[in-house]
Parts: sequence; C-alpha cells; structure tokens
Amino acid sequence: MATVTDLARLLRTRAELEALGFIRPGRALDPACFHRVRNGRFVPAAEWASLHTEDRHRIEIAAAVEDMGDGEAVLSHDSAAVIWGLPLYRHTPTRVHVSTPPGHLGASSAVVLRHRVELPPEDITIRDGLRVTSLARTAVDVARSLPTEAALSCLDAAMATACVERHEMDPERAELWRQDLRARVAATPGVRGARRARAAIEFMDGRAQLPGESISRLHLHRLGFAPPRLQVRMTGPKGAWIWIDFGLDDVRWWGEFDGKGKYSDEAMRAGRTVEEVMYDEKRREDWIRGRTSYGVARWGSEDIRSIDRFAARLSAFGIHPPSFPASSRRRLILP
Repeated sequence: MATVTDLARLLRTRAELEALGFIRPGRALDPACFHRVRNGRFVPAAEWASLHTEDRHRIEIAAAVEDMGDGEAVLSHDSAAVIWGLPLYRHTPTRVHVSTPPGHLGASSAVVLRHRVELPPEDITIRDGLRVTSLARTAVDVARSLPTEAALSCLDAAMATACVERHEMDPERAELWRQDLRARVAATPGVRGARRARAAIEFMDGRAQLPGESISRLHLHRLGFAPPRLQVRMTGPKGAWIWIDFGLDDVRWWGEFDGKGKYSDEAMRAGRTVEEVMYDEKRREDWIRGRTSYGVARWGSEDIRSIDRFAARLSAFGIHPPSFPASSRRRLILP
C-alpha cells in the first residue's frame, strides 16, 4: 500500500509546473496533462488515471493537510479508513474527513468536511505521520456512515488487521474486537446510522481477504444461503495447505472469488505465466473435487456487482438456495 507520504510526492503546485516549463505564466493548465486535486495542487493526469480510489483519496488528504494547518483536527471516517489501508468498495469520498472538538472554530469547506466530536485520547493515534482516529474508532465511524457494501468491506478488513494472522483468525481476539465495537455503538444510541452499524458489526468477519469476498458473503446471506464456512483449509496435492474461500455446505459446493490480480499481477503470479497460473488453478480445483465430492464454482468482480448478477452466476452452476422459493429470496436484506 502506498502511503500518503509516498503519494504526496506526485503533487505539484502551479509555480513548480511553471518553473519546470509545463505551463506558461498566465496560461490555463491542460486537464489532459494534469489533474487538479484542489486549487493550486496538481497531479499528472496519467498517474491519476492509474490510481485506485483509495490512493486518489490519499493524495487528496496530502493536498488538504498541507493547507489545513490545524493542530486539533484528526483525520477520520473515509479518510482514516484509507490511511489504515481499508478498502472503499465502490465508494468515492467527495471530501477529506476530519474530526474536531465541538468548540473548534474551523469550518467545513468544499474539500474538507469537519465532524464536531470530542475524541478521547485512546481514539487518536499517529499513522504515516498524521493524526488519525484509531482502527476501532474508524471502523465504527464507517459502519455508521458508509453504504452497507462499503461499510462491510471496511469492517472485515479492520477485523483482519486486528485479529487475523496467516489465514488464521484468533477467536478470542475477534470476540473482544466485536464487543468493543458493539459497546462503542451502544454508547451513542442516537447517532445516525447506529442501527446499520450494529447489523454490520454482527455480520463482519475478518477472514475475508478481499472486498469481493465480503460482498459475496453478503449476497449469499441476502439470497438465503446458510452461513458459509470461510477460508476452509485442506491439504493440497503437494502436501501444502490450501484454502478455499467459501464452503457452501447446505448445497454441497465450494465457492471461490477470483480476483483479477491472481492472473494479472506479476508479484502474485510469483514468476509464473498466466497460462501456468490457470493450469495450476485447474489442478487445484480437480484435487478439491476429488477429495470432497463437492462441486467448485468460481465468480469474479463483475458477477457481484448486483445480487441479480450473482444469483444468475450461481444458477449457471445449478446452485440455488435450498430453503427459500425464488419469489422470497431477496427479502432477507441486511440493513
């Protein structure tokens, strides 16, 4: 993960661009060449286009922090989430979020949204050289404020950060983590989004390794499947452990969310060609079928963009929820 400090190096002021000869004094900057992050701060357009939403927001944070000059402001909500390395599934922040004490004089602006709240010392930490809300406080804030899909992806990733090591989630630590988040929401019952946050906290699971796994689990729930086993471990064909994303025991299928990075990212391929990765995956899949007699279904990012697409993908494998007629499956909605 690129840090705010890393990405801040991409920022250039208009004066710097003039000094480097990219623009003449008094002339407008070509938006095809440079993207304006905020007034007076620019990033090469090609660099901006290549960045994920989270990295773009880290650049926006870097640009805003340079101008805030505010010793009391603490980055929070969406902005704290990206600093902690949490994903923002299909959610794009429109402003940099900061929390300030209720009596603070600073005002929100077109680029900075200020939340008036008294933060106890234990909810403030330093990360990447910036004052930011703690991981637990950040998790609760996004659980209250983000859409369900984005909130769940953040919560799963936060729980993984706090409670998972080498595929294994510490159950005692996970329960303590959940209890802490429950207590934080219960302490402010009138705050907007509390009901949605409570539901997401009960549903979160740190064993999800990608947002696509979080959303897949949410769709399975909404369609009426029994809670799946997650990151199921078994001995692979060469004696090493392998993990399977979902064990759908109620329908006797395994489910695998296939991120594109497995095939397109050179680091993840570990020196193998795309063809070699695909062949290894086929061998792995054949081994799983032979060992368990369960079928193996795969889906990707496009298949989880809506619950209807996901249902259609499962149906193509002959997988249907066992206990609910088609007419009522979508009634099971996590708030």
